[in-house]
Amino acid sequence: MGDIPHKFKIRCGQLANGQHIKGFSKVIEKWKSIYKNADEYVYEILSEVPLDLIEPLVNRIKKGIKFNYIFSESAIVPEGRKSLLKKLGFDILMEKGLVERKMTDNVQTVLVLSEKESCVLFPDKNGESDISEMFYSDDPMFNEWCLDYFRYCWYGSDIFKESKLKE
Repeated sequence: MGDIPHKFKIRCGQLANGQHIKGFSKVIEKWKSIYKNADEYVYEILSEVPLDLIEPLVNRIKKGIKFNYIFSESAIVPEGRKSLLKKLGFDILMEKGLVERKMTDNVQTVLVLSEKESCVLFPDKNGESDISEMFYSDDPMFNEWCLDYFRYCWYGSDIFKESKLKE
């Protein structure tokens, strides 16, 4: 379970109803589905930003959902991310308070959640984040674990520094 604090490890039974999803394409499709089904918010902890996910997420934010995310300082970001965000009006969404972001030294455990469903992606055997397989559920207990873990990481994270990211 990588860098997961003990207090979350002892609650891992809440993840028992999670469905194992394997394969990068299936993971990305499920993330898009979480975005599409969100009515209130999407929260993420990411070590990598697939370019395909930026536009669907920004479209949901424009419809009023709140988006909070935490990036690793060493996050893998696609070439063209900055220009795409600019084109989509991401700065305006941040000014409106619909987007908040933070940064942390390293992300091993990746998380994507909304008020209805969530997924958690644990690191590989080497402690590296792995976005090729995950556990997903719309079970309230699973979602509670993910939301609590996100809040724990959010309050322990630092200000966002765009200069740390390399396209």
